[in-house]
Amino acid sequence: MDLSKHAFFEGKIVPLADAKINIATHGFLYGTAVFGGMRGYWNEEKKRLFVFRPYDHFRRLLHSARMLAMQTGYDEESLIQLTLDLLRTDNWQQDIYMRPSFYKADLGIGVRLHDLKDEFCMFVIAYEPYVKNDTNAHVTFSSWRRIDDNVIPARGKVSGAYANSALIKTDANRAGFDEALVLDNNGHVSEGSAMNIFMLRDGVLVTPPVTDNILEGITRKSVIELARNELGLTVVERSIDRTEVFISEEMFMTGTAAQITAVTKVDHRPIGAGVMGPVTTKLRTMYEDILRGKNKKYEHWNVAV
Repeated sequence: MDLSKHAFFEGKIVPLADAKINIATHGFLYGTAVFGGMRGYWNEEKKRLFVFRPYDHFRRLLHSARMLAMQTGYDEESLIQLTLDLLRTDNWQQDIYMRPSFYKADLGIGVRLHDLKDEFCMFVIAYEPYVKNDTNAHVTFSSWRRIDDNVIPARGKVSGAYANSALIKTDANRAGFDEALVLDNNGHVSEGSAMNIFMLRDGVLVTPPVTDNILEGITRKSVIELARNELGLTVVERSIDRTEVFISEEMFMTGTAAQITAVTKVDHRPIGAGVMGPVTTKLRTMYEDILRGKNKKYEHWNVAV
């Protein structure tokens, strides 16, 4: 994995090798950290790197920090600026993934959120495909349930909560599937292991609401807007029953890492014709052009480095 040469750590840009935390750090011991996942896309023709919707990503990160009673001292604009500074330091000229985090930085034992120092850090890696079979994914329903808002808020990207995603993903992969679908405690389809989901039923695009223990995804938000405005689709946010998935015409998953991943089979049952459908195909093509700064109508979603 190609890691950045530098990171942002304890208020400044430092060599990555110097960006270290102590094993007694609260965030490491208890998972009391929140993170974001952001992407940058290289446009070879323009020789520019474009960061996708950084304001929205940092807004969600700051909301996650608030859920863990963090005092950050940053706003969206200052986080965007330090991101640009970090990317320019290493002069990235390829697709990348950025991982910004806030964490409880005090050393020692004691489970709590209050009276602790909060720090920010960020590093960058070269992008590697999250789901390699992203045009023809075969998924399964997980035996694990999605964490509930009254347990650990799924709408916040809380580091410790991703043990839930890890259990889901590993079981699915070891059973031979590309991904998994996860039910919430009411038995409704919530997400993938770390992705939002959409299904097409009777020509209507359906996705679970933010109250069904999902991450409020930036890609999800973007796809809803594109489906409505560019494809003229009706998009409905409502709870989804398990068996609805089997009779849908199309299905796909969305996320910063996964982008738009087509699901063509669920538990050995074909979705629609068993191949990536026309709506998913159109959205993938449109989205890819936007990410690389090739669509002027949506250029406001990108920040050029």
